[in-house]
Amino acid sequence: MTAALWPGATYLAAKRGYERSDLFFFHIGLAETAVLGAFLAQDLALFVLFFDLMLVPFYFLIGTWGEGPRRVAATTKFVIYTLVGSLLMLAGAIALGVLATPEGGEISYSIAELAKRPLEAGSQYWIFWLFAIAFLIKAPVFPLHGWMPDTYRATPLPVLVLVGAVIAKVGSYAFLKIVLPILPDAAQHFQEIMIVIAVVAILYGSVLAFSQDEARLVVGYSSISQLGFITLGIFALDPKGAQGALLQMVTHALAAGALFMIVAVLSQRTKDGTESLSKLGGIAFRAPVLAAVFLIVALATLAMPGSPNFVGEILILFGAFEDKLVYGLVASAGVAFAAVYSIRFFQAAMHHRVGDDVTLDKGDLCLLDFGTIVPLAAIVVGLGVYPQFVLGRTDESAQAAIKSAQTLADRSGEAQAAPAPAAPVPQQLPPQAVPPPSGAPGEAPPQPVPEAVPVEPVPEGAVPP
Repeated sequence: MTAALWPGATYLAAKRGYERSDLFFFHIGLAETAVLGAFLAQDLALFVLFFDLMLVPFYFLIGTWGEGPRRVAATTKFVIYTLVGSLLMLAGAIALGVLATPEGGEISYSIAELAKRPLEAGSQYWIFWLFAIAFLIKAPVFPLHGWMPDTYRATPLPVLVLVGAVIAKVGSYAFLKIVLPILPDAAQHFQEIMIVIAVVAILYGSVLAFSQDEARLVVGYSSISQLGFITLGIFALDPKGAQGALLQMVTHALAAGALFMIVAVLSQRTKDGTESLSKLGGIAFRAPVLAAVFLIVALATLAMPGSPNFVGEILILFGAFEDKLVYGLVASAGVAFAAVYSIRFFQAAMHHRVGDDVTLDKGDLCLLDFGTIVPLAAIVVGLGVYPQFVLGRTDESAQAAIKSAQTLADRSGEAQAAPAPAAPVPQQLPPQAVPPPSGAPGEAPPQPVPEAVPVEPVPEGAVPP
């Protein structure tokens, strides 16, 4: 996912041209290093290091080369949110390493080793939230998404491809890689709370996505909805849900990255570079290839059958239906909402009346734009035809990640489903047996000895009767 999107974003940045380009591309490269380091880290300390390192290049990329008058305020909000989450995760990681060390043992931050050193449930509970807050901010997922609208408006589009498509998946990935294997008791204990957060994010992101006029915010809020689906799949604590979440991470990143690149191409076909849907329209007649690629990506976003997003969402919902049927049914409404905002986005840009600010002299996709966007759409189509390319390679690791938490959830479900024990019925004691007569067989039972009768004294000289 990272390898597929970073070259396209780099090309898009080179095409648009930025001042001090050498410094700009240095930060682009540093950001890729941090992301790859977080995805590849097998040690919790290294993961925290790369997770925090991501903040540095994006702080400069947004603050220095950002767009709009609120660039500085947006950068400040982004830094505050992300830094608070990073510090909480740092505290949780240190506490986890220290508390998990057995008496006389050495502190280890190896993720595999920490999974073998389970903490007591009480310690897991508060450490869980230190990690969860950091990862929900990074995603972002409602209600910790407050930095997203202003930051998305101010971020240059090439950088936004990376922030909205790749960086958002680091938090979701970390739930599967770190939280569920190391803190299974806490994951099971807070399962319902996390599922409620996911369902609210699905509905909240969908509603706001089809009420936005800015194209980049349509994609941004739709990403909140899709990340809600991913969180739902992870905390369904079911192998199908975990597999669906992994597939959805990859396919949504590819689709969202392609959409942000299409937004950049659309803005170049207006007089003032606007991204307002109300000012776009009629571009499909002069750019049929762009319209076709846009349609493929839009249909994948709304989880059209035959797309990998459809397979991912089906697996997620099936995983939720196993034990959380009501939440799964409510989340299903997000699929219908996705159709609304995806089709509205496509029609407003491509098939409405030609907007006043649209210039039709740009023609279709140039060769370099074609070589950047079409491969992403081709990967999306290929994964829709053969999703097993991802599912087959992640099956074993996904099941291993959720195994401990799933076992605890199954035990909890069985305990709740078991009927209450019936009140004990008082046992009637058998009548007391008469002890058998003593003596040898054939002997008559001994006769009772009569009580002695008191004899009155006889007077002296009298004859007794």
